[in-house]
Amino acid sequence: MSAQITMYSAAWCGDCRRSKRFLDSKKVAYNYIDIEADQAASDKVIEINGGMRSIPVIIFPDGTHMTEPSDKDLEAKLQALAIL
Repeated sequence: MSAQITMYSAAWCGDCRRSKRFLDSKKVAYNYIDIEADQAASDKVIEINGGMRSIPVIIFPDGTHMTEPSDKDLEAKLQALAIL
């Protein structure tokens, strides 16, 4: 699957740093969008999460997303998409 994974994130977010470390360790390519630097991205996160500004939000090539996933859940999703 060549479609891009997108992660909405922020430097101050511990869960974001963990998910970023996980993706990097698995050599998974993704598009990193800093919601602190991009107001439209921040608005999109709030829209996706029904009014909450919870991050990271990770968008997958199949159009689904995960908010604040554990490494285990993220790995299972990537395996289901045959990315890992």
